[in-house]
Amino acid sequence: MNWKAVAAAVAFAGIALGSAMAVDGTHDARIGMMKQIGGAAGALSAIAKGTKPYDADAVKAALTTIATTAKAFPDQFKPGTETGDEEASPKIWENMDDFKARAAKLSTDAETVLAQLPADAAGVGAALNTLGGNCGGCHQLYRIKKD
Repeated sequence: MNWKAVAAAVAFAGIALGSAMAVDGTHDARIGMMKQIGGAAGALSAIAKGTKPYDADAVKAALTTIATTAKAFPDQFKPGTETGDEEASPKIWENMDDFKARAAKLSTDAETVLAQLPADAAGVGAALNTLGGNCGGCHQLYRIKKD
């Protein structure tokens, strides 16, 4: 059995399951989606740092997860869901257009990298810098840091 095919199937199943589970706009759904993006970024980071070998299928799966999840993420912040979430700033609901634009940029940037798939760890690292900048900028504005 081809382990790369199995890994890709598991990653895509995770995307589908996560998308199905994360449609209710709850704190848990939001956290689940952020964990999907974080896990994908972690996989890219391991390749960029050389702790995991370059694997085009793993890079594709991670970028697909980021693009898909970032696109759906703002839908989890519907009006009336702003209470009870200790990590999401009320600024999200006050600046929803900016929040959505930032998520769309992350998704679009991930799709662009996917279309021009990096061929090695250095390329993955360069892509990760761009994607990480998107994540960091949004977190700086819209995430409440825990003590």
